[in-house]
Amino acid sequence: MTRPHRLQIPPPSAPPLTGHLPFTDAPGVPDPIEVTGRWLTRGGRPWFPVSGEFHYTRCPAAEWEEELLKMKAGGVTAVASYVIWIHHEEIEGRVRFDGDRDLRRFAELCAHHGLDFIPRIGPWSHAEVRNGGLPDWLLARDCAPRTDDPAYLAPVRDWFAAIAGQLRGLDRAHGGPIVAIQIENELYDQPGHLLTLKRMAQEAGLSAPLWTSTAWGGVRLPPDELLPLYGGYPEAFWTEADGGWPDTCRKHFFFTHQRDDEGIGADLRPTTVRGGDPDALADRFPWATCELGGGMAVAYHRRPRLEAADIGALGLTKIGCGSVWQGYYMFHGGTNPLGERSPLQESHATGYPNDLPILTYDFQALGEYGQYRSSYDELRLQHLLLADFGHLIAPMESVLPERLPEGQLDRDTLRWAVRADGDSGFLFVNNHQPHEPLPDRPDTSFTVEFPDEAAALTLPATPVTVPADAYFCWPLRLDVEGARLDWATAQPVCTVDVDGRTVLVLAATEGIAPELALDAGTVASVSAPSGDIAEVGGRILVTGLRPGTDALVEVETADGGRAGLLVLDAATARTAYRGVAWGTERLVLSADGIVFDGDEVRVHGAAGRTSFAVLPAPDSALVVDGEKVPGEADGVFARYRVGSGGDEPLRAPLTLVRPPGPAPEPATGVLRRASTPADKYYDTVAAEYRVDVPDDLPEGAVLRLHWSGDAGRAHVGETLVADQFFSGRVWDIGRLPAGTVLRVRVLPLHADARVHVPREAADAAGSAVVTRAEWILGRVRAVRAG
Repeated sequence: MTRPHRLQIPPPSAPPLTGHLPFTDAPGVPDPIEVTGRWLTRGGRPWFPVSGEFHYTRCPAAEWEEELLKMKAGGVTAVASYVIWIHHEEIEGRVRFDGDRDLRRFAELCAHHGLDFIPRIGPWSHAEVRNGGLPDWLLARDCAPRTDDPAYLAPVRDWFAAIAGQLRGLDRAHGGPIVAIQIENELYDQPGHLLTLKRMAQEAGLSAPLWTSTAWGGVRLPPDELLPLYGGYPEAFWTEADGGWPDTCRKHFFFTHQRDDEGIGADLRPTTVRGGDPDALADRFPWATCELGGGMAVAYHRRPRLEAADIGALGLTKIGCGSVWQGYYMFHGGTNPLGERSPLQESHATGYPNDLPILTYDFQALGEYGQYRSSYDELRLQHLLLADFGHLIAPMESVLPERLPEGQLDRDTLRWAVRADGDSGFLFVNNHQPHEPLPDRPDTSFTVEFPDEAAALTLPATPVTVPADAYFCWPLRLDVEGARLDWATAQPVCTVDVDGRTVLVLAATEGIAPELALDAGTVASVSAPSGDIAEVGGRILVTGLRPGTDALVEVETADGGRAGLLVLDAATARTAYRGVAWGTERLVLSADGIVFDGDEVRVHGAAGRTSFAVLPAPDSALVVDGEKVPGEADGVFARYRVGSGGDEPLRAPLTLVRPPGPAPEPATGVLRRASTPADKYYDTVAAEYRVDVPDDLPEGAVLRLHWSGDAGRAHVGETLVADQFFSGRVWDIGRLPAGTVLRVRVLPLHADARVHVPREAADAAGSAVVTRAEWILGRVRAVRAG
């Protein structure tokens, strides 16, 4: 039985106010930024930024450039970073901007590679840092932090002046990269203090076209002074160990127009507490985000484990909900610096409700050592869509269907929405959520009624089964160089210029056969290397395509133009990058069908002819210490293995020095949550292993430990170099000095500890064992092109 899903697009609403916020952009810049009630503009064109959080003080400065290039290759257009006060002025009066704290160099690197920069200047940051980033010496004073108390504002004024000195000349008036500055963080009920901080930052010399504030918790803002930014996470380490999957996370896998997330910051503010009406800002400001979960960290008492689809489905759902700014926290993980006087992570010892690892701040996205993970591919595919079509999507309103899910426990109603402007649109479907799988949706079709159409648009022509765990975006009435694509059951990736014609690249939806429907009145002829072509009801239907690099549909438009539609299989599409070659943007692929031929990579069509050229390939082997290292290159990244190559990583000899003793008795701290075991247990009852680090270890190699237990710490000599809480994932340790000895200590989990470990890993947590150690792919190196 066919399941009808119907939605009616309302007539376009009146254009929203433009430039109504009193933010003064740099005079004379060629691309001024303005804010409307529904979207942002840059240079007079709708602008859909993608920002990713990357904390420079949590990464060695020698790696910044490489990691920024990875973010750019992943479709990030703006880099956001907390400027964490305690990282720069742990000791009063000694403000450090040297080495890994060199804020100016980091901002300049962003500018050098065409990335916008968004400093989040606090002074309170949270960021799972000791005291939320406020220095101990400040809290020792007789003052009321995060208020207009003069005794608090005086050192804040000095701190803002120090930041302004570092960023002088990097504002947009001087051609700099700073497009926005965030004031404070998660302060939801003090609009007067937020305004005071903004004015102090301006007086110090800081300047940006956008001044922002986090908006969860029903934030109250000073009128038209700060742009509210929202968030949403697929999981949370800050909830109770036995609380199950939080409703505040489940909600983000539904299409809705409710922006607020009362769960973010709920470790410091109960979810029932609000600063004001959470919907009060919705009609005044566009739906912009700064903290969509690019992953999730672990705390001792609660250790979420995310899959790539959890992150990808949430991101795509937010676009369907109406987001006009995709901002991720974190996009790149990091490692906490060790303080001169104390560890700098938030912990029970510092009065924080959660015990965080001392060093690791890995969010399961791009790793703390730059490890490449599959969630990166999922998000990059969406960012390619936004790079080419974001200016179309941003002004489009989000429209929900007639039949909506009945509450957050409804797993029977298909979740979908449309972004549309009255003439065209994009259909979004999400059939994935973590922990509680959604079923297949057989015999599914969609009916979308545009205001200027006498007949509704019903697609696809043959109903399909929407598979469990699928999430996708399909185009509706999309113009491709004069040919109107009424629909495609494949997601737009990007467009490329091929021999003077525009080729729309699409990604097939796994489990759904591609179907292309072209308005017959806009095309003169259509040819395809595979499949069937038929005219049905005024449309040219192309069905039966075999997705891949040879599935290029050639179209001659009614006005004599030429266009192409290339449908890639889902796996190949996930390897797509955007690069610059010979002065022109090109598509870069790494998959079967790609031939590395001299200095070019070619995608071959069915007849063996070149369909289009892409980014020049780097050498397939890297040279390390004068020796070629077997590896692979995919046009954007070069990877190499340590050792003799082959499919298997090189095993690292692992020696058991001491077997584990009994698990430490559970301890509790703030909110009676489980506390990490005391240091003494690592010296007495932890299992201890030895790994000898080779003298000829290439730079960037990472040691991967397959382990189980409760918590682990790794030392070189007396120096702590890594720590982790067990969640069922492997434990990666990078930046190891060659020729040293690594001591790894692992504690077992006590059976009575109130600790949440993912179900599939819970049984293993009671042991304390490292079963295998191996050297994995070296650091993924971004290849500069152009």
